[in-house]
Formats: sequence, structure tokens, C-alpha cells
Amino acid sequence: QVQLVESGGGWVKAGGSLRLSCAVSGRTERTYTMAWFRQAPGKERAFVAAIKRSGSKEYNGNSVKGRFTVSRDNSQKTLFLQMNSLEPEDTAVYYCAAALGNPISSSLRVASTFDFWGQGTQVTVSS
Repeated sequence: QVQLVESGGGWVKAGGSLRLSCAVSGRTERTYTMAWFRQAPGKERAFVAAIKRSGSKEYNGNSVKGRFTVSRDNSQKTLFLQMNSLEPEDTAVYYCAAALGNPISSSLRVASTFDFWGQGTQVTVSS
């Protein structure tokens, strides 16, 4: 089993920045494809960004590319999401997710691809 714990959420004014972290524990000897999703009130959970085992990255180009950066530390026990130029539309609960295996790129945007989830951290951006 793998446990994921997010941190770093909070309240920020539009234009500000936040850095989310996701600590991985449990079966950390394995390397996972990891991702960030977010869910705004009344909306479905949506893909934000992912980083594969190889280090290659995928972003939701429609909404976050150029503002958000996903990364992971060398030990691959922590996932990060640097969020800059935040907008009120970014307000959501942000979830960290991990997938066993090596999912193909086209499947990374689908929540069901991922096997493990954190509890989420709230990000609120005021105008």
C-alpha cells in the first residue's frame, strides 16, 4: 500500500503563488507515475499535471500550462506542484495521485488510471 499526504494549500490573492507538496510513504521502493488533480465545488475532478517515472511531464494545457510546474525529488518520495499567477478559477481541492506501472500518456488525464489518492488540500484564490 501507498499513503499520500498533501500539504501547502491555503488562501492567496489572485496573482500570488503556492507550492503544494505530497509526501509518499509505504511501498516507496517502487517508482510511480504521479499526478495532481483538482476538484472545484460542483465540478468533476480534473487533471492538472503529471510526472512519469522517466521524469517527463504532462500538463492540462487549457488551464495551467505556463503557470504550474510539477516536479518530484530525487528520492521520489515527494511530489510538488508550484503554482504561480494564481487565478480565482484555480480555487479547488487539490489531490495527489499515484499509479502503479507505467500508464501511457493519454491515460494520465483520467482519474481511474491512478491507484492511490491523498485526502486533498484546499486552495482558495481571491480576486
